[in-house]
Amino acid sequence: MKGPRILLEVCVEDAAGILAADNGADRIELCAALALGGLTPSAGLMDLAVASPLPTMAMIRPRAGDFVWSAAERRAMRAEIRAARAAGLAGVVIGASLPDGRLDDETLAELLAEAAGLDVTLHRAIDLCPDPAEAMETCARLGIRRVLSSGGAATAAAGVARLKAMARPGITVMPGAGIDAGNLRDLARLALREVHASCSSPRSAPGLAAVETFGFQPKGARATDPARVAALRAALDQISASQPEGWTAS
Repeated sequence: MKGPRILLEVCVEDAAGILAADNGADRIELCAALALGGLTPSAGLMDLAVASPLPTMAMIRPRAGDFVWSAAERRAMRAEIRAARAAGLAGVVIGASLPDGRLDDETLAELLAEAAGLDVTLHRAIDLCPDPAEAMETCARLGIRRVLSSGGAATAAAGVARLKAMARPGITVMPGAGIDAGNLRDLARLALREVHASCSSPRSAPGLAAVETFGFQPKGARATDPARVAALRAALDQISASQPEGWTAS
């Protein structure tokens, strides 16, 4: 491999996903309810993830919807960060917005203080920001060193131009949303250091039809696929092998 290894983060929501990620991922983002964009995982799932050889980042998001948090929700998020720390996880994934979509630097500072000493990623709340340059300056001021983003688009491939414009020294912009081995080349304009993906396939139909009928498993449910993890890892390694050491996109 000529260029540096491109780190692969896989988001998972259950015990099987934790095991599947070990087929080529370098880091896990641990969530509940990935169909909703990811919510805070349970204490039991955090406990399982600690046994994985991969470092794990816990999503800190107490509900679906926007990222404008009430005082009670901020209190809950601080408690969730403490739970991730107590479980022995490597870090947390956070985000907070103002009603107009700009980053809420006051709430972020509060969450960062609670997460002191842990690895931190800013999640896709940044994709709601009307001014990505202003958002990245906020990240730099707060000391956030990793940002997950689709470039403000439905998929990272569609948001490449904004992702490229978000580049800042000292901050890793990690593309995520719709990335797989088949479309990875769509991100060729970026100097990839880290990539985020679900590596998922449709979940098998439940053995009892009533499980789906009653909504216990929604139609269209997906699960982490170890073969997709391995395929994306191989595709990332091919890109690394084609890039000289120190390569940057132009």
